[in-house]
Amino acid sequence: MPRAKGGSKSRQRRKKIMKLAKGYVGGRGRLYRSARETVERSLAFAYRDRRVKKRTFRGLWITRIGAAAKLNGISYSKLMSGLKQAHVELDRKVLSEIAMYDLPGFGQLAQAAKSHLGA
Repeated sequence: MPRAKGGSKSRQRRKKIMKLAKGYVGGRGRLYRSARETVERSLAFAYRDRRVKKRTFRGLWITRIGAAAKLNGISYSKLMSGLKQAHVELDRKVLSEIAMYDLPGFGQLAQAAKSHLGA
């Protein structure tokens, strides 16, 4: 019985990895075994960091909102609590955009939060 070497499917598998390794330096971009190791590692990092990116951006938004809240004389936690009581359903991403580009509008939101905290 002749030896089966895989043929076109094996070549397709290798070409897929080598295509992903395009641009890598040295053997990592030319040699299949090291290219595969590097590509698998990079895909694992990409998967993980798509989730880490969400955490990082949430932290950035909270920092921006907190800074704008301090300018309006209220803490971040009190602002968020007051907005929830005032039934203002804006997420942190939108609030941070308002804080950056529309400071008077953010001031109105802060006032609404302050008024609902006292009530």
